[in-house]
Amino acid sequence: MNRKNAVSALAATLVLSLPTAATAATHAELLAGLATAAKAANPSFVGFSVERGRILQQQSFAGGKPETPACTSCHGSNPRAAGRTPSGKSIDPLAVSVSPARYTDPAKVEKWFRRNCIEVLGRECSALEKGDWLSYVIGQ
Repeated sequence: MNRKNAVSALAATLVLSLPTAATAATHAELLAGLATAAKAANPSFVGFSVERGRILQQQSFAGGKPETPACTSCHGSNPRAAGRTPSGKSIDPLAVSVSPARYTDPAKVEKWFRRNCIEVLGRECSALEKGDWLSYVIGQ
């Protein structure tokens, strides 16, 4: 490959990786903000847990709406697969590997946490729960 083609290939690679890098930065920023809030709520906070996030995703709760006792009620047990609302509307997969644009708008992320946590848990999620859950789905 000549120098001109090599430079063009490198430039194309960099351009194509920009959305991924920007998305990763957004995810890191979301998690950093949640870590600050989690530390404020509990000074012994040491970090988020993918395993706690996975458990939260699978766990059933009694405090929310009876038709949505768990995240899996709508999203299913596989975060890489599409989900379905009780009314039948399709929901994009939770996993960032399948839905890379997910969790890139902090206002939308907070809006959906508020709504879904109240419907499933019967209360708002804590910063720790949000960070654990996001850590789980970002890694999927």
